[in-house]
Amino acid sequence: MTEDELAREVRRLVDRIGHWTPSRWAASGASGDGSRADLVHALTQALADRSADAEGQPHRAVPRPEHDPTLADMVRVLAADLAAAGGDVTAAARLVHETGQAL
Repeated sequence: MTEDELAREVRRLVDRIGHWTPSRWAASGASGDGSRADLVHALTQALADRSADAEGQPHRAVPRPEHDPTLADMVRVLAADLAAAGGDVTAAARLVHETGQAL
C-alpha cells in the first residue's frame, strides 16, 4: 500500500466516526472488547508507536482526550506523522481498516 491508500483508509474511518454522539462513542465495539472510543484510542496508540519506531524514538503513552470526538482528529494527525516518518504505511492502513471493522 501507499501513503495515498493509508490516507484513504483514514478518511473513510474519520468520515464515519467524526460526527458520532457521546452515546455512539460509548457503545461497545463489534468485538465487545471495550467501547468504540477505547478501540479508536488503541488505534491512536498503535499509530504513535509505529511512528516512534520509524523515528527510532521510545514509545510514549497517547493521552486519552477529554472529549471522544477528538479521537478522529488524532487518528488523522498520527497517521500523517507515521507516513512522514517513513513508517510502514501498509501495516498502518491495515490497522485503520481493522479498527473500522471492529467498530
